[in-house]
Amino acid sequence: MIRVNGLSRNYGLNKAVDNLTFDVAKGEVLGFLGPNGAGKTTTMKMLTCFLPPDSGSASIFGYDIVRDSMEVRKRIGYLPERSPLYSDMKVRDYLHFVGRLKGLAPPRLKSAVDNAVSGCGLESVFHSTIAKLSKGYQQRVGIAQAILHDPELLILDEPTIGLDPRQIIDIRQLIRNLGRDRTVILSSHILPEVNQVCDRVIIINKGKLVAVDSPDNLRERLRKSSVTRLSIGNSVPSGDITIALESIEGILLVSKEYDDGSISKYIIESEIDSDIRNAIIRKLVSEDIPLLEIYNEELSLEDIFIQLVTEEAPS
Repeated sequence: MIRVNGLSRNYGLNKAVDNLTFDVAKGEVLGFLGPNGAGKTTTMKMLTCFLPPDSGSASIFGYDIVRDSMEVRKRIGYLPERSPLYSDMKVRDYLHFVGRLKGLAPPRLKSAVDNAVSGCGLESVFHSTIAKLSKGYQQRVGIAQAILHDPELLILDEPTIGLDPRQIIDIRQLIRNLGRDRTVILSSHILPEVNQVCDRVIIINKGKLVAVDSPDNLRERLRKSSVTRLSIGNSVPSGDITIALESIEGILLVSKEYDDGSISKYIIESEIDSDIRNAIIRKLVSEDIPLLEIYNEELSLEDIFIQLVTEEAPS
């Protein structure tokens, strides 16, 4: 559906996007992840034909973003970082206005507005002035205008920026619902958002592609050891606890993370793909060391992100 090959864009001497190449499959929800200033918004603007690339190419549904820009625009829905809203208009008037700009004629316009309002949960504010809506509802209106013409591809640039936690949850659920019927590219620097919503992740830094994979595959690829965390009651000297843990086969490192006098917490690193919880439990029971909690820790998307944007990593 989407093919990007060597896409680049400069602002003066600054290379905002540097030779990006990737594909997006039909029906995929793709997270476009990177720190502020990484080139995410510039890439979105090129894919939506708002900015031409300086070099490279991209096609959407087989249409080139430069040669066939009008055909591309007809087939995508776009929510920029700042929603394109007219705050003095009522929601109903704004959506009808945008629908006419998109070339929707009656009776399709009415059904399109009805479907967008229903899909974005705007029934209760349909007759309200946009300026009087909460930021969360304004963002819903922005998404509604993007899906009015029922595009197969939806491009969302930082869709939850500036929202409170409840609004963020609502918008994420809305995006998941929209992703059931169409392809979605979601640009964000918010790691939990990408982890919860997206099937696959593209990570860029300083305009360059750093990694492309699913969150699970990235975790597997970058995991150097298995990590187990445990909490222990402090009725036994910490030195004895450390000696007991270090004697277990497969443990590479024992680190005390926390001690408040009554509870101590340890981080245990062991050989990759090992699960040493049973061995730890047996050892601590045999030594009469009171175990309060034990669990394996997964490598988070935050850990992956930090590794990839601070180290030289292959794409």
